[in-house]
Amino acid sequence: MTGSSLRTLQVLVVEDEASTREELADLLADIPEIGDVYAAESGARAVQLLGANAFDAVFLDISMPGLNGMDVARVISQLSAPPSIVFVTASESHAIEAFGIGAVDYLLKPVRPERLADSVTRVGTLRRAGAGGDEEDGPRDELAVVQIDHGRRTVFVRRDDVQFVEAHGDYIRLHTAQGTHLLRLSLSYLEEIWAPAGFVRVHRGYLVAIDWVHDLRVTSSSGLVACTPAGDVPVSRRHARGLKEQLLEAARSGQLGRAAR
Repeated sequence: MTGSSLRTLQVLVVEDEASTREELADLLADIPEIGDVYAAESGARAVQLLGANAFDAVFLDISMPGLNGMDVARVISQLSAPPSIVFVTASESHAIEAFGIGAVDYLLKPVRPERLADSVTRVGTLRRAGAGGDEEDGPRDELAVVQIDHGRRTVFVRRDDVQFVEAHGDYIRLHTAQGTHLLRLSLSYLEEIWAPAGFVRVHRGYLVAIDWVHDLRVTSSSGLVACTPAGDVPVSRRHARGLKEQLLEAARSGQLGRAAR
């Protein structure tokens, strides 16, 4: 354990590699908002510490033997007063799942001190607001954001800005008005996570956001397409009827093309 109990936040680092664990703990201890820093070398040890201590945040690796980071996060979600979760991992591929669990942030290794400090600030803001219901609202808001780290550059993509999603090999491509963003994730998984937000499967390789569709059109090259400001999305025969029904319902409720206006 490092740090001073006179500081604000009590945190737990969960990381199976000793050097990485020590480095992250030291970086956290240098941040003024951090008080005590505990460390666990495994998911099982983390669960033990979570049962015996009240933490404000857990900085959690994903790929670990035995109980992995996602397993630990699910345990945390069952606690009566769960700490904030910040995933610290070497892969981008779990970002959507991480925010689906309710993570406050998702950091890629090697962790930059300034990004870590940003995460601590976010945790502190949520904890201070947490006397009422605001603390729980914060993590849920993260469900609407995809964070993509590219070396020294971090891009935050709002789900509401994504007009359609395209399968791209082992990746998916998010299409927005500002451009496209590549993310290592399966289209099927994203379909499951974003379905409540109005994303529907229209083709083996495409999802479209109902709010962004302004009309359907038949073209000579692609057949039926759903038209969005970011481009036309092919619609397969299998999915055509279901899409038309959803668009009709959106039109009745005044939602059709709302995001594109």
